[in-house]
Amino acid sequence: MNQELLRFAVALAAGSIGGALAMYLHMPAPALVGSTIAVTICALMGAKPQVPNIWRNTAFAIIGLTLGAGITPTILSDISRFSLSLVLLTVTLVIATLVATLILKRFFATDSTTALLATSPGALSYALVLAVDKKADIQTVTVLQGIRLFAITVFLPPLVTVLGGELPSSTHAEASTSVIVSLVLLVGAFLLAKLFEKFNLPAAWLIAGLIVSGIAHGAGWVNGRPWEPILFIGFVVAGGVIGSRFGQFKASELRKLAVAGVVLSTLAISISAIASALAAPILGVPFGQVWVSYAPGGVEGMAAIALSLGYDPVFVATHHIFRLFMLIIILPLIIAKR
Repeated sequence: MNQELLRFAVALAAGSIGGALAMYLHMPAPALVGSTIAVTICALMGAKPQVPNIWRNTAFAIIGLTLGAGITPTILSDISRFSLSLVLLTVTLVIATLVATLILKRFFATDSTTALLATSPGALSYALVLAVDKKADIQTVTVLQGIRLFAITVFLPPLVTVLGGELPSSTHAEASTSVIVSLVLLVGAFLLAKLFEKFNLPAAWLIAGLIVSGIAHGAGWVNGRPWEPILFIGFVVAGGVIGSRFGQFKASELRKLAVAGVVLSTLAISISAIASALAAPILGVPFGQVWVSYAPGGVEGMAAIALSLGYDPVFVATHHIFRLFMLIIILPLIIAKR
């Protein structure tokens, strides 16, 4: 027991320091990425960091609460209003995923489940949870998803500015709920997750958090993401779960994945750009706005980019939330059939 507590303390301390440093450096998804990097370094150095299951489940539930915060009372009307664009997005999603999965399997010798999760566009947290749940190659999923997220976050705004829009000096601050509301939602997610576990549902804790948060936000009872310290802890612990699995990661494998990550990121950005160029005239919407909506980034990150570029954040957020739900529904079904 003392060894387990010590290993968890190592993971938590390293993850917290890494997450805080990543926030200071303005890295994408800083708490998750920074924690993952720091705990990975500890694992490679032989410190054997470890995260107990109860903390792992709590972290996944918090991630679910964060994803559900993107749902608004007008989500159904927004989906109806943008129906044609959402159909085109679905086609783009399928094409991008199939092409990327085939490339990863054929040229980088990756198994089907890992390839699918590593190339699922814009569902980093969910893909990582499923990778843990389905015992896929967590290293491959983490590295490739991380490279894609980083590439889109860093390169998309200047590309859109050059090809399809201007960059006004506007800023946006994400709202967050109180600590009491966040804890109430977390307790609700715990109870629902326990029920889901009895039916052996995949990613039970993340989906439970998503449902509880989605209902609360969709009904207008709650507005904003979980309280920031809770959110930080959740992503730090999730990064600890991921990083603790990197002890056997070889340098040669990392080099191979880096090449794959660059190839797949370039492919994802290119396919979304081509689809946006075709869809924009049909929809009567600026090319840059469609591109930010179709690019496979995270919901919150893409909404923030839309605001910074002066595009309609409702249009962009609706597309990314819709894509997220499509992936949440489809990925487990595809994996179950493999």
